[in-house]
Amino acid sequence: MTRAEIVRLARCVVRRPRWQLVVAVLLSAWTLAWVLGQLADEPLRPLDVLAWTGIPLDSASLWARERADVLVWLATLGGLSWAATTEQGQLPALIGWFAVLVAGEAAGYEPAVQRAMLSMVVFLVVLGAVSCTGRRAFVVDRVAVMPKDVARAGITAAVLTAVVPLIAPGLAITRLVSPYVTKPPRRLRPVDAPLLRETG
Repeated sequence: MTRAEIVRLARCVVRRPRWQLVVAVLLSAWTLAWVLGQLADEPLRPLDVLAWTGIPLDSASLWARERADVLVWLATLGGLSWAATTEQGQLPALIGWFAVLVAGEAAGYEPAVQRAMLSMVVFLVVLGAVSCTGRRAFVVDRVAVMPKDVARAGITAAVLTAVVPLIAPGLAITRLVSPYVTKPPRRLRPVDAPLLRETG
């Protein structure tokens, strides 16, 4: 996959239904704050990020930590959800990040993120191994798993998942800078109009 294709994928994250874009921006801001919160002397948990709202979340955080052995498995489901992300279906990336946030509240940042990434990578490796058995198959009337398709779908899922925390700051920067950017004129598409016969 070329750099231009990766850039195109990164741009397509904002091409989604409006309600989904609103959810993506909120989840993006929450996730990015959580990731950056790991740089603090005392790393933040996902619900610590929401403490500024004034909502009493201590009991929810305690409930999650008491069930860490169960909730940490949400990170595995989150990683599999990341693997299911496509250009046309980007909602699994958001669901996966939310699952990782819940697992992170229960077990911490590293166990949640590492487990999610590991489950996604293992899934793609298994599919890659399966695809090697059918790489010489001539696809006509049956479904086949092809190595190039697995690699392309895996890279697509990884890119669309990785840019989720960057959606909110990306949109904010774009909105801030756009009045000051000069855009080139759009190219007009050639119109295939039928030629009219001269009369007379």
